[in-house]
Formats: sequence, C-alpha cells, structure tokens
Amino acid sequence: MKENKDTMKAARLHAIGNFTVDEVAIPVPKGKELLVKIGACGICGSDIPRIYRHGTSNQRYPLTLGHEFAGTIVAVGGDADPALVGKRGGFYPLIPCMKCRSCQSGHYAMCEDYDYMGSRRDGGFAEYCLVPGEWNFIESKNPGTAMQSLAMLEPACVAQHAVRKSGIFAGANVLILGAGPIGLMAGRWAKLAGARHVLFSDTQPEKIHFAQDLGFDAANAAESPFSDRVREYFDGELADIAIEGTGYGSALNQAIECCKTFGHITLLGNPAGDTAISRHCHSLLLRKEITVTGIWNSHYADIPLNEWKHTVYMMDQGLFTCEDLVSHTASLDGLPALIASIHDKSVVSWKALYMAP
Repeated sequence: MKENKDTMKAARLHAIGNFTVDEVAIPVPKGKELLVKIGACGICGSDIPRIYRHGTSNQRYPLTLGHEFAGTIVAVGGDADPALVGKRGGFYPLIPCMKCRSCQSGHYAMCEDYDYMGSRRDGGFAEYCLVPGEWNFIESKNPGTAMQSLAMLEPACVAQHAVRKSGIFAGANVLILGAGPIGLMAGRWAKLAGARHVLFSDTQPEKIHFAQDLGFDAANAAESPFSDRVREYFDGELADIAIEGTGYGSALNQAIECCKTFGHITLLGNPAGDTAISRHCHSLLLRKEITVTGIWNSHYADIPLNEWKHTVYMMDQGLFTCEDLVSHTASLDGLPALIASIHDKSVVSWKALYMAP
C-alpha cells in the first residue's frame, strides 16, 4: 500500500511537555475514510501552548498533533469513491456533529460538539493521516500548487474570513495590527479585495522589516501617537478598517484611536489575557460609532461562499501566494526540536512547517 510498510513515524504528545516522534501502525481506512500521505503540515501558534501548557483539547494521549496539513490520498475505505486515490489537496480539520443549530445552518466552526484532527484526534504531524471522508477534502487541480502552500490553507482561510467580515471595499485604507503570518495573509486578501492602502503595525523590528520586504508599508506601533503615523500613510486620513491580530489590549486601544468615524474594527487575534480598553478609547468607540466584529476560524459551507474552496482556487490560479512566508522547515524527526526552538524563542519564525521528503 505504502512502500510495503506497516508502520510509520508520527509526532505525538504523550503529556504536557512530552512530545516525541514514535513508530506507530499505519491506519487502515474503513467506510468512507481516506488515508492521506502527508506532504506538509504547518506549525500553528496554538500548537505551542498545546504542547507546553494546556495539553490536548480533550486530554487524550498519546495524540498526533498537526491540523494544518496537505497531502495525497493513497487509499480509501470500502464506502468511499476509489477515484479519490491519487488526488492531492488540503483538508478541513474540523469534524462537525451535523446535529446542532450551528451545523444545521452551515456554520460548522461554531459546532457545539465537534471533533478536530490534530487536537482531539490524530492529525498531520505524521507520514500518514486518517481523514473521516471526502467532505473534509479540498482538491487542488493544479499540480504546480506546492504542498507547502496547501498546508497553509487553514491560516489563509482564517485571514480571508477576517477580511470578508471586515467589509473591505475598493479604495479602503486598512490598518492591520500584528505582522504575523495570518496578518500578512490578511494583507494580501485585503489588496485582492480592492484596498487602496494596507499598513501594518508591530513592535518587533524583525516583523516590521519582513512585512516591508514583502512590499507592505509597516511602522512601529510603539511610536506615539501612532495615529499620526497612520495619517502619514493614509494621506491625512485614519483607517477605514482596522484588523486587530495580536490579541493584546494595547493593540485594541490603538485600533480604536486609529479608526475613523463610522469605521470598522475586526478582532482576529486570540486574547493573550484579559483585555481592557481605556476610558478615553471607550469614549472614542462611542463617539465614532465604530463597528466591532469578532471572527472565529472560517466558513466551510458553500453558501454564501466556501472560503476553503475559494482559497485553493486562488492558489491554483496563482492569485494568492504564501510560500514566501515560510521561514523554517523540518523533517518529522526534526520537528520536536524546531517546535522547542520556537517555544524558547531561540529562533524567530514566521511560518514553520513539517515537510515530508
């Protein structure tokens, strides 16, 4: 089936802080299941606290982590379409219950009783991964679309979702607070949506310079008052739309100060702690009648738009790129060391991936 092997390597979490590469049996697909040979799997920011602080979502151990994966279908169960074998693409890691009100309305990311590959069941930090069925598969129809791009499908969809929920329009001035990989992807989606100017703010010089190297305007958020810097970039105007991607209260306060009257703020970053806004910014929020929207994950139903299918289409057409965001890669054997280096900050990474040989 797979080079005549019965076992494979998998990077598994055995307990908080105990993340190792093990030899395990290659799973056998049954029913509608698909067996996927992993081509690449991204290291998500959520993987770090999962390994070192919180453990798996349901405290199931050992568990193969990795939810941002892409690969090729190499075998299917008896109830699946055999024509799927050989197809390549990305995989939606969420497994909805299909029973709750959110699922019934197509809002699978809000499912009340979901499963999830890479955090609640085995995921893509392995040579092979078992996927529940074709429903979770998004095919790439361009053989030239790189596996590492398809492995960034999940964060690319989160970024696209933030932009869509922001209501970005042609000619908009967009401020993105936080120049991490999802923020940078949001910048590219914003430009595709017609934004006139996109400005990034961050406090880390490396991230500011990286955003500039990618062709974006970027400024140090520590410059005070930062709203003056925003006006410099936006021809005297404040931002029509601000996307807050850091999860810090200081950035949210800054977004309020830098957003124009009747503007829009989208909360993208997971909170780093309790979030507080100053009395001054609370007053500005009211006086400017700013709309604040929270976003969660992405949209997978076809109505109004399946963001995952659209992202793969845009990748296949060469209209959305993200390979240049990859700063570090590792083999499966080298994955625990790379994640440890990201955790202890001995390396500064943008997007890091496990790449299969």
